[in-house]
Amino acid sequence: MEVLTQDQKAAYDRDGYLVLERRLTTDQLSILHAEIDRYTAKARGLTEGTEELDLEDSHTPDAPRLRRIKLPHRHSDVFRDLMLSDTILAPARDLIGPDLRLHTTKLNMKEAGYGAAVEWHQDFAFYPHTNDAVLAVGVILDDMGPENGPLMVFPGSHKGPINDHHAGGYFVGAMDLERDGFDMADAVPLMGPAGSISLHHGRIVHGSALNTSTRSRRILFYEMMAADAWPIMGSMTKFSDLADYDARMLCGTSRQPRLADTPVRIPLPAPPIGKTIYEIQKGLQTRSFETARD
Repeated sequence: MEVLTQDQKAAYDRDGYLVLERRLTTDQLSILHAEIDRYTAKARGLTEGTEELDLEDSHTPDAPRLRRIKLPHRHSDVFRDLMLSDTILAPARDLIGPDLRLHTTKLNMKEAGYGAAVEWHQDFAFYPHTNDAVLAVGVILDDMGPENGPLMVFPGSHKGPINDHHAGGYFVGAMDLERDGFDMADAVPLMGPAGSISLHHGRIVHGSALNTSTRSRRILFYEMMAADAWPIMGSMTKFSDLADYDARMLCGTSRQPRLADTPVRIPLPAPPIGKTIYEIQKGLQTRSFETARD
């Protein structure tokens, strides 16, 4: 059963994004918030990040500050169950078809007063595929307004080129906005009350500023693609073998690759530092956002 209207699907095709307000109940949000609290408690006492937790640069063992929960679907039934629900999958199926494969998951924390910025980029620059039926579903876990670092996008940029995300001879996972002809004044913030869902195209230019407000801005991302979109050699998509890749099917069946006339850049040479976008983007030479706040 379709959950998006024809107007919503046309808007996504035109602009490259949608915001669906209040798709989660108060009870669902309470369960998700409690799960986040469980992870935050794990960060106390840590001096460095773990396979599950990425720490803010300002983190200390006595004052834990999480920047990201990495791959939460792998170690949390709460986040995995939500990922497999129609709340997440139904609108994605309406946009890119019935057969969906998972790329990755992450929960970006952006706590009040210091949540890290993410520089302007396109997801497709990190993981080019044989076609661009690629999107991210964002679960907005706190009320998101202009002051607490909302995701921002450039409408229609998903129909343009894949911009250069290199600096100093390496892939740095971020663009030089001015060089690439974008004006910050044209960016649109994706805002909504807690429990809303955003969807954005894998090629859309997007980023988010430091959270300088007194309110958290936590958002859970499920990134996925149509099953006939296969990674191109050099993509940051990781899997050990075909069985592992097929195990990432979220719904439907696996298909052979579909080739489309889609612009591609390869994220090589690999960045010399970092495994998360926050670390990789430290190689960027011209930044759009503040990087830290005490």
